[in-house]
Amino acid sequence: MNSKKHFSVIFIAAFLLPLAIFGQETISGLEIIQKVYNRPTGEDQEGTLTMTLINSRGDQRVREIKQYIKDFGKEEKKIMFFIAPADVRNTSFMNWSYDEEGRDDDQWIYLPALKRVKRISSDSKSDYFMGSDFTYDDLGDRHPSEDTHKLLREEEIDGQPCYVVESIPKEEDYMYSRTVTWIIKNKWIGLKKEFYDEDGEHLKTLSVKEYEKIKEYWIITNSQMQNVQKEHTTDMKLADLKIDTGIPDTWFTERMMKRGI
Repeated sequence: MNSKKHFSVIFIAAFLLPLAIFGQETISGLEIIQKVYNRPTGEDQEGTLTMTLINSRGDQRVREIKQYIKDFGKEEKKIMFFIAPADVRNTSFMNWSYDEEGRDDDQWIYLPALKRVKRISSDSKSDYFMGSDFTYDDLGDRHPSEDTHKLLREEEIDGQPCYVVESIPKEEDYMYSRTVTWIIKNKWIGLKKEFYDEDGEHLKTLSVKEYEKIKEYWIITNSQMQNVQKEHTTDMKLADLKIDTGIPDTWFTERMMKRGI
């Protein structure tokens, strides 16, 4: 080959290669969060939740909950019934999440001592749920459009390749100034999530301890929320899980909240 021609080929290849790499499409933070939000989990689910509250001294309080979830297409409904211990038995909670952008979740709680269903107002969604480290808002399903998402980097956790995404709320008075989530590639499970308070200080961390594939769905079966400021932890374990059993629509009503299981 002519030396000048050979040099020209190398020069062109060296010039075009960076352009090809630069031109490759990369996934955005919003697209990643949308995949997490849209991860299929079945038409319906039922199971038993064990909620363990652990204070800074290591003292524990354990609560047993029956949980039912159903996909109604444009909305997802969840209802939880406390079955133990006696001081919280028959308390129930219901959450309706919507696919519609800008529409907040509807939430209700039934307190048997008052014998009435109370609607959770928007001002109360930063309150902590039944002494746990989860706020009412945490129990809902935040729509991706409510935040601005940025892919920060990629890294591994426990051998799992993850995207690390920062989400900043669009509303100025939201309870968290930002969150940072580690999301497993191709499984679209949030493996870890850090929450920062209104002053930008690290408030708490949600860690997924166990997940498994049931039928064709990736399901989180054990997660832990640790409030680093209060030194308090809530452990949530899901057992006896059943998927696609045909839960009746009528179970997700205020009447059922009062009636219980």
